[in-house]
Amino acid sequence: MMLNVLIADDEEIIREGLKFVVDWNKLGFSICGEASDGDEALKKIIEIKPDLVLLDIRMPNLLGTEIVQLTREQNYNGHFIILSGYSDFKYAQTAIHYSVDSYLIKPIDEDELYQAVNEVKNSLLLEQLNSNRINQYREKAKLTILRDILLNNSIMDNIDLDEINLTASVYQVIIYKNYSQETHKLTYSFADLLKVSNQGNTSFEYANVHQMDVILLKGDFALKRFKNILKHYEDKPQKGSPLDSLFISYGRLVYKPEDIHFSYKDALNLLDRRFFCEPNQHTIGFEQSPDFNVTIYRITPEETKKYCDIFCYCFQSNNRNALVDALSDLEKNLFHTQSDISEIKIFLADIYLQVKQTIQRIYRTVDIPFPTNSLVINYINNRYYLYEIIQFFSEQFDLILNSVGDSSNGRIWDDIINYIHINCHNNLRIENIAPLFGYNCSYFGKIFSKKFDCNFNTYLDHVRIEKSKQLLLQENLKVYEVAEKSGYKNVDYFHKKFKKYVGETPAEFRKRSNFYSN
Repeated sequence: MMLNVLIADDEEIIREGLKFVVDWNKLGFSICGEASDGDEALKKIIEIKPDLVLLDIRMPNLLGTEIVQLTREQNYNGHFIILSGYSDFKYAQTAIHYSVDSYLIKPIDEDELYQAVNEVKNSLLLEQLNSNRINQYREKAKLTILRDILLNNSIMDNIDLDEINLTASVYQVIIYKNYSQETHKLTYSFADLLKVSNQGNTSFEYANVHQMDVILLKGDFALKRFKNILKHYEDKPQKGSPLDSLFISYGRLVYKPEDIHFSYKDALNLLDRRFFCEPNQHTIGFEQSPDFNVTIYRITPEETKKYCDIFCYCFQSNNRNALVDALSDLEKNLFHTQSDISEIKIFLADIYLQVKQTIQRIYRTVDIPFPTNSLVINYINNRYYLYEIIQFFSEQFDLILNSVGDSSNGRIWDDIINYIHINCHNNLRIENIAPLFGYNCSYFGKIFSKKFDCNFNTYLDHVRIEKSKQLLLQENLKVYEVAEKSGYKNVDYFHKKFKKYVGETPAEFRKRSNFYSN
């Protein structure tokens, strides 16, 4: 790294000569500026803070010694080499008092100047080395203290929070990982995600605790930035974006440094509850944790048998709605269990295998294509999320229903399509329609796409656009009214969709249709 030197002398010819009398680049210096009088020199020293100043002792407005004194009073700690046409001991004594490095008499001897500058360079490099070492030791000590605070291993009375920059009005702990659980190397900086400069670590601190990336947010500004990130996640991040690459758990807000470990413990426990997250859920916070003081669901052999009996009754009675309700009830109950994930998976595998055994015994003459027991156990054990296992149950149970009873499948789908056409002007969502007809939401979406060669939303758009075309033929309706009656609350969005599927705007369609009708 190049060092900076400022040249201050009231004679231009001397300033020019000083630029070339030594090879500044070879010595590791870059000339950052020059000054021709005392006021200008003082101003530039304070603004630029050069590493070295070559300073004439006698200049207009301020003497060189006065400049040195004033800059020292303003906490300037750079180096000075005084240039003087006088060998007055009084000037030299004042210069020494203010820690001037050298006092050279004009005309300047090239070798003397070279030696003086070289000595300053060596002093600067030594200062820099010592400063780096001190900063490294301080940073290591700070990280150790931060880890101890997070793990509640520290005695807060012995810590100077101001010295390690941990004083704030509010704190919150975040743990972040890759969203993909199959890769571990993070590819995105959390500082970039928060969009804060974090100079001096004033907004957050980073620590690696037990191989986990931990962020301690400090103060209202950092918390505000984090809230903005959470809002982006509510709208679902774009696939492949930086937001899409992360999974974040966050603890409660705390207002005292000695309570930081509570926020850390929240975030840590919530990581284990990632198993209960919904599809494409990237964040889980303290407010989403169940209150185990109110409800705790306990996994027992009796519960295994209870759910086996319920599911088998649904198959025998051909009651798809009751089956969906039972699966939903199972999912809600498991959300309130304190059992670890491996126990939950064993519990679910036991339910399925008991259901399989019971159905095979009841319907001996029916050929039901059950997967092998080992395949089921491996599948359940390898799932990252509960919803994946519930969806597997739903698909398997639908297969059993279709095999052992009259599911009236064709009639059900006729009813579904009729319902969509009648209610297309409403805010139809797949998660609302699926339960009405006895389907699990995820499974419904999958079989809908397979049956109609497009996803639910695309099909709904086609129905709405066809309805809007009929409404546009009624001249008494304005375009925004047609949009609302077709299920589009935003007229601009309606225009975009209409042009996408019809190839022209609603107004153009209406004009063309009226032309041909006339």
